Amino acid sequence: MELPEGLPPKQLLKVLVLGAGNFGSCLADHLADVDHKVYIWSREADVVEALNATHRNPRYLTEHSFPEDILALGPEFPDSQIINHVDVLLFAIPTEGLRETLGKVRDRLNHEEPPLFIFVNKGIEVESEALPLEIIADTCGVDIARVSTFVSGPSFAKEIVRRQPTTVSIASLSPEHAQRASDLFHQPWFRCYTNPDPVGVELAGALKNVYAIASGIADGMGYENNTRAGLITRSLAEMTRVGTAYGASPLTFLSLAGVGDLFLTCSSTTSRNFTVGRRLGEGEQLQHIIDTLGSVAEGVTTAKALHSILRRLEVTAPIAEGVYSVLYEGRGAHEMASELMSLPPQSEIDLPVHISKPVQALMAKLGIKEGDLSPRASVLSTIGPD
Repeated sequence: MELPEGLPPKQLLKVLVLGAGNFGSCLADHLADVDHKVYIWSREADVVEALNATHRNPRYLTEHSFPEDILALGPEFPDSQIINHVDVLLFAIPTEGLRETLGKVRDRLNHEEPPLFIFVNKGIEVESEALPLEIIADTCGVDIARVSTFVSGPSFAKEIVRRQPTTVSIASLSPEHAQRASDLFHQPWFRCYTNPDPVGVELAGALKNVYAIASGIADGMGYENNTRAGLITRSLAEMTRVGTAYGASPLTFLSLAGVGDLFLTCSSTTSRNFTVGRRLGEGEQLQHIIDTLGSVAEGVTTAKALHSILRRLEVTAPIAEGVYSVLYEGRGAHEMASELMSLPPQSEIDLPVHISKPVQALMAKLGIKEGDLSPRASVLSTIGPD
């Protein structure tokens, strides 16, 4: 493939994509198309066989033909030879499976010369209430966590494989590693922006799925544009409030990973989480929706983790709590909508100014001082004194 005039030739790398779902498959396609050497692992034997034999994924993006030089591996987990052969490990698996997968990687990894770790999953681990950054620290160590990178933003897989113009945030505590990940992905049809706030980017990517369920519920109930616009705006306010209490920069929630991804997932029937919400709003039962959806909607599990986190942070988020009540407490969608609209008037902008204790523990684990998440301090100084 020829590069546009004026662009330097890319350094070609060896990439192992762990997970052959929608997003893992589309990124493998994207990277192979620009001549990186791409391996993709799946735990499903039929996916491995089909990708190698027919260059199609029988479960995801089924109409797309993948580059012939992508090599599918599995269903056995890749051994230490392949783990240490590649330059990049790209994790595209649900957050609930991340700890187990990272444990397998750790046992096979040469820690003296680790590859670049890139994560594209969006969620919060339910049992531990941990963000991916903390799961990485627990399993692979603080040194790996501090240089791990996180990709997030408005990016439906089916549009990426059609080379629709797409823009994403790439975050890391290490600017050098964020730039390396950006250089890997960046193309005229796939534009990357680096971000120094992985906590905010991770939270935005996880929480927007909960609010997409809320938007879908409203759609399923027959509500129209006024409702959706107001719901998305107030969802952004809640996300920002939670993120600020978590030590993230409020500005991150105005980024591609924040409002960009929120708008996309709250306004498109392509979103699995929006679809779950819409079917709930139409009166279907949650278990039936999950059984027939055909893929994972991470907002369902994230809503449970967020419900517990909100109590620890002492932050109010009535829309998120409303979604939790519909999912797990048997509340009716119409009842919850009426309750939300009946809340008393309040200030539109209400951000906490203290980092919560749970985040202080995470920062201590990572060896981060309070001022190290650089976007935050200057923004908080405009809000008011402690």
